[in-house]
Order: sequence, then C-alpha cells, then structure tokens
Amino acid sequence: MDTTALLTADDLFLPELAEPDLPHELWRGELRLVTPASGPHGAVCSRLLGAMAQHVYPRNLGALFTEGTPFLLERGPDTVLCPDVAFVARERLPPGGLAGRFMEVAPDLAIEVLSPGDRPAEVRAKAAAYLRLGVRAVWLLDPRVRAVRTRACVGRRIIETTLTEGDTLDGGEVLPGFRVPVAFLFADVRR
Repeated sequence: MDTTALLTADDLFLPELAEPDLPHELWRGELRLVTPASGPHGAVCSRLLGAMAQHVYPRNLGALFTEGTPFLLERGPDTVLCPDVAFVARERLPPGGLAGRFMEVAPDLAIEVLSPGDRPAEVRAKAAAYLRLGVRAVWLLDPRVRAVRTRACVGRRIIETTLTEGDTLDGGEVLPGFRVPVAFLFADVRR
C-alpha cells in the first residue's frame, strides 16, 4: 500500500517548500522541482514573449504569463503547472482582474522551451497533460535543433506540426494573426 501523502495546490506555498527558491509544479499531487533553465532557454523565451506582447496587447486579445505563474489545472489530486510562456484569451480572464495565488483557468496556449536537462519523455507527457487538461494548443521550442513542435486540439483531433528555421510560426485559431519567423526565435542561440 502506498503511504505517500499527496500534496495540494496550497501546499506549494508552505515555507518548507520555498527553498531552494525555485518554482515547483504539482503533478496529480506529486511535487516536481523546476530546475534552472539555460541561457538559450532564456533568450528564446524573451524573443517569443516580446513578439507575442507586440501582437496581444495592442489588440486587447488577452494576457501573457511568464514561467513563474502557476496554473491550477485540476483538483483531487491537484495539478499545478508553470508553462514557460502562456496566453489566456481576454474573454477567459477573471472578471474584475487577476487575484489569488493561482490562475484557475487552463491557458489557451502553453509554451515550453526545452533546456539541456529536459527529458524528452517528460516533455511529451507534459504536452499531453496540457491538452488533456483543457489547453487548446501547446508549442514546444527546442533551441538544440532550432525547431518548434506545435500540438493543437481541433475538434476531437490533435494536430501536430514541426517547424524549422525556414518556417513561420502561426498563432492559428488560438492567437489569430500572430506570426513570427522561427529563425527569429533562435537568432541568439549558437549553432
């Protein structure tokens, strides 16, 4: 019999979990430490976030969130994930503004930028979990191979694509009108 106690979303804010001052995620009640990212990871996140901000905010499309933002995606057992970048459409944001410790809505778009320590199987599992828990699209950016893998729910189907430096990343139905060259996202990353 398993005697391991499952944690709740609120447990993430206990003082004993605050050290070593790194973010944590919760996968169905099990704690996972989010390890520090690499320089390429940070550069790619910054370029993508900047391009998205120039599109999202002037058009009042919604809000963007950075990697420290916890999204409470399910309860009993709780799952709290922190995408590297996330987008929530305006009509799905809480009326009256943001408040509380968690975003209690699945983002429309969750983006993960891979770091050298990421395990491919775990990244695939996280992308699948996002889609299972209500995220409409997931983008996985891999600086090592300079590619973007997208997964989107269209009806009951998951549509997957892989884009390389000659391609343009398109926001599709989730982020209409957004377009950015894949090469731009990886411009600061050594070949």
